[in-house]
Amino acid sequence: MSRAIIYTSFGGPEVLELQDIVEPHAGPDEVRVRVAATGLNPMDWKLSSIPEVAARFGITLPSGFGTDFAGTIDEVGSNVKDFQIGDRVFSGAIGRAVADYIVVNASSPMEPLHHTPSDISDAIASALPIAGLTADAALSVIGVKSGETVLIGGAAGGVGTFAVQLAKLAGATVIGTGSEDSFDYLRKLGAIPVTYGPGLAERVRQVAPHGVDAAAVLVGTETIDVALALGISPARISTIAAGPNPPAGVHATGGAQASPGALDSITDAISSGKLVVPIAATFPIERTREAVTLQRGGHVHGKVVITLSEKDS
Repeated sequence: MSRAIIYTSFGGPEVLELQDIVEPHAGPDEVRVRVAATGLNPMDWKLSSIPEVAARFGITLPSGFGTDFAGTIDEVGSNVKDFQIGDRVFSGAIGRAVADYIVVNASSPMEPLHHTPSDISDAIASALPIAGLTADAALSVIGVKSGETVLIGGAAGGVGTFAVQLAKLAGATVIGTGSEDSFDYLRKLGAIPVTYGPGLAERVRQVAPHGVDAAAVLVGTETIDVALALGISPARISTIAAGPNPPAGVHATGGAQASPGALDSITDAISSGKLVVPIAATFPIERTREAVTLQRGGHVHGKVVITLSEKDS
């Protein structure tokens, strides 16, 4: 037997239960990963609490929980050529990640398996897939370039942490919205912080008197309205939070629109010290409900990670 977080009804953190399940094993085209860490994302608790969201992703009850994971391969199917026992890897497995073991198709194009660089811990690697790819996509679709000024709405969250740094690496000046208690965090990431809420457009004008070229909206729709009021073309505005039909024809985007090799570029930047991945908190699997409660609160600066083994967690 092995352990996994399972829910049998939709709801808040209280529906998440740590259960003993039959230990899975790898088939001919699969590998089994001994999970060390799982990075939480807003999508995870939305899947477990909102039936309509779960249905869009093919999630049915009972279901496992979590998507992003990192760990070490301990079983390899007979047809697998590119991975071997002992390889450290990270990837996504929607609705299955908070578990002792995950079995994945070693060549799946939907949830590709990546080798974890030796100088990156499992906790850090587990925080990369969804947030890193989504941040890259939010910037790529609006073509952020060196010398430009970009406004990032919701800059202190998990995706925002990546987006701010990736925009800075591209050579842009970054203005990031957040609450006042996030200002020091945003400055450390390299952003000029501004408070969200009424009067945002004027506050942005004060810190960017020569104008703003593009905007990436990671929370809500307020920054879309502000970006349009600042004269930014809808073609230079992206959003991950306004649904499939955002106002004024701006780009609705997600990780699927990330640039080719985005995760490789991100891990290279981490290894070279050009990009940091702040871990706001870690919880053992037994305290998954607490981890989700914290993550759902919306005021976490960085990533929340659930740990499942001592190695690199």
